[in-house]
Amino acid sequence: MKKICFLTSLLVLIVSCLCGCGNSGRSLAARAEPLARPGAANTANSDTSRNPLKLPLKDPRIEVHKAQRRLFLYSDGKLVRTYKIGLGLSPVGDKERQGDHRTPEGEFYLFIKNPKSAFYLSLGLSYPSPAHAERGLRDGRITRAQYDEIIKANKQKLTPPQHTKLGGDIFIHGNGAGSDWTWGCVALENDEMKELYDAVGVGTPVIIKP
Repeated sequence: MKKICFLTSLLVLIVSCLCGCGNSGRSLAARAEPLARPGAANTANSDTSRNPLKLPLKDPRIEVHKAQRRLFLYSDGKLVRTYKIGLGLSPVGDKERQGDHRTPEGEFYLFIKNPKSAFYLSLGLSYPSPAHAERGLRDGRITRAQYDEIIKANKQKLTPPQHTKLGGDIFIHGNGAGSDWTWGCVALENDEMKELYDAVGVGTPVIIKP
């Protein structure tokens, strides 16, 4: 009987330790990039009708309102979809430098569509913008040559330099909108990311507001 009780107590202790490690792992995963979020929920979170979008959209435009955690999709000046979003780990304030985990604010355009993203699908945002380049040059984060490259790329609607001290690789992508968990990107649920991805093209203007 004593042996059975001892074995039972030992089993309870082992299970408790395993559960504790699991909780710790989930806590760390919540602070990581989306690779730590496999199988993210695809629950629809749209605030508008879920009837299929009428494609192609006319003069599509995207607006992101960070405080509301919403992405608004417009066609011909009319709102056609609203999506719930997640932001960077440090969601308040404009992005200033690499590693600050902030989602940038300002005027951008889509410079790439990536169907093989590690985060389901992704749309590349033209960060850094001229406004970010001007601030970066003033604050000594980039050189004059880097500033000129950013300005030239934006004028030609090409990919701005992505690896300066201002940071880069800012995307709208999938893998879940339930929390602010990215390194500065805008995240949607996968089903809604698919709809947005199919509705817009390279060159689509994007405005991100505080």
